[in-house]
Amino acid sequence: MTLTPASALAPAPEGPPRAPVLDVVIPVHNEAATLEASVRRVRRFLDEDVPYPARVTVVDNASTDGTDRLAARLARDLPGVAARHLEAKGRGRALRAAWLESDAAVLVYMDVDLSTDLSALLPLVAPLVSGHSHLAVGTRLARGSRVVRGPKREVISRGYNLLLRGTLALRVSDAQCGFKAIRADVARELLPLVHDTGWFFDTELLVLAERAGLRIHEVPVDWVDDPDSRVDVVATALADLRGIARVGRDLLTGRLPLSEVAEHLRAERDGRGLTGQLIRFATVGVASTAAFSLLYLLLASPLGPQGANLVALLVTAVANTATNRRITFGVRGRRDAWRHHVQGLAVFVLGWVLTAGSLAVLDTTTQASRVTELAVLALANLTATVLRFTLLRHWVFRTGGARTPGRTDDRAAPDPAAPDPAAPHPTPTWIGAPR
Repeated sequence: MTLTPASALAPAPEGPPRAPVLDVVIPVHNEAATLEASVRRVRRFLDEDVPYPARVTVVDNASTDGTDRLAARLARDLPGVAARHLEAKGRGRALRAAWLESDAAVLVYMDVDLSTDLSALLPLVAPLVSGHSHLAVGTRLARGSRVVRGPKREVISRGYNLLLRGTLALRVSDAQCGFKAIRADVARELLPLVHDTGWFFDTELLVLAERAGLRIHEVPVDWVDDPDSRVDVVATALADLRGIARVGRDLLTGRLPLSEVAEHLRAERDGRGLTGQLIRFATVGVASTAAFSLLYLLLASPLGPQGANLVALLVTAVANTATNRRITFGVRGRRDAWRHHVQGLAVFVLGWVLTAGSLAVLDTTTQASRVTELAVLALANLTATVLRFTLLRHWVFRTGGARTPGRTDDRAAPDPAAPDPAAPHPTPTWIGAPR
């Protein structure tokens, strides 16, 4: 699914657009009566109380009461508001479309009725902006929450979450609170694995995030029930039960490669920090140089300078590759380990050519002492180190580009009984606050 600009409906912005830190997504279906007041209230709160650049994105899914036209007008009239339209219904489908196409670092979801007090927004997103957590959820069932709703909704909510705890071992206390946030890089990893396009969407997302070992931050919220809620409780409950059965089956059969999600996120995180990589690489390099020097001095007499250099360099190169793989570049697990070591040995050969060549030149010019040999080797190793770091970072442990949204690559095969998230839909449009 792609989102294409409705350029005919909105004038082109002046200058390059600034990517927001937050994208507050509000999915709507037939909400013309309440949409404008809610959007203006959220936009005002973001302008006055949130220190990060933020956008409000209204995603209309198949409304028939003019909600899409109202959202388009708000996007034209209010700076920092975007409107998108989908011709297929589904809260999960709307969130998937907006989140995968957003250029913001943190993606937020809230219900249009604003039942959750907006004062919880900053505590919700702060751990994600700082990088501490991967997802954040509002909870109406934790200590510190203040909730106003009838006994029927209270029993249904608590019963649903108890069911999730008993069947899918979900530890999040309130899976269905319409107040959540996720880091964009995490969304790109998890959303291709989420099949539901309706109300079970965020429950499925949370289950997969927990099983992948991601950090989920819970925020107690003040919440007032919307008496005009039009959710079909029976149909939603049946859909949720089918979703629980499907996800439980996939987890039991191991069809979801969730360990790769955390590994890929860790590799991307470590791959972005050049300064941190240099520091870790230098630390590993100092230890490797000390080990090389000790081995060379021990082997120089029985093997000669060239033999001692070859053996010491080979031993330390293997250890160096393994250590840099885990510590410097954050690559864990057995996946691609053999390839990494083969490529590491290729880098070793280049280093060996530099050091062996230096010894050969030294041997033809003078009768050098062990100390002189070691000094020449240290200088040659320094040159080889620069080459090694460059090749390790950009060749051996290079992290791949972002996965194409909607692709599952080598992950679980789609469930034939579940909606296909990559299935073609009529092309959605967006208005205002362009990407």
